Amino acid sequence: QVQLVESGGGLVQAGDSLRLSCAASGRTFSRYNMGWFRQAPGKERELVARITSVGSTYYADSVKGRFTISRDNDKTTVYLQMNSLKPEDTALYYCAAGDISPGLRRYEYNWWGRGTQVTVSS
Repeated sequence: QVQLVESGGGLVQAGDSLRLSCAASGRTFSRYNMGWFRQAPGKERELVARITSVGSTYYADSVKGRFTISRDNDKTTVYLQMNSLKPEDTALYYCAAGDISPGLRRYEYNWWGRGTQVTVSS
């Protein structure tokens, strides 16, 4: 069982930066793929970024070059650094953990946090 708690969301202006954190419980954190998803009102939940247990990363085209995912296995925490934020980045951001590779689909994740809201004003 893994419990995930996101933090770091907020209201910012276009062009600003935010860093989201996801603190995970459990001794097997390092084994899991970790993903950041987001869901805007009326839209499907989509994968934003993923980092595997060995540090391989994936980014959605919409955030490539602006967002960076990282993990600290000692602190059992995964981060999402978001730069050059745009109004279209506004969404509820979820952290997820899973043990099914490659970790690019929602069903490959077993555990989810409750989300943290990111709102970007123009």
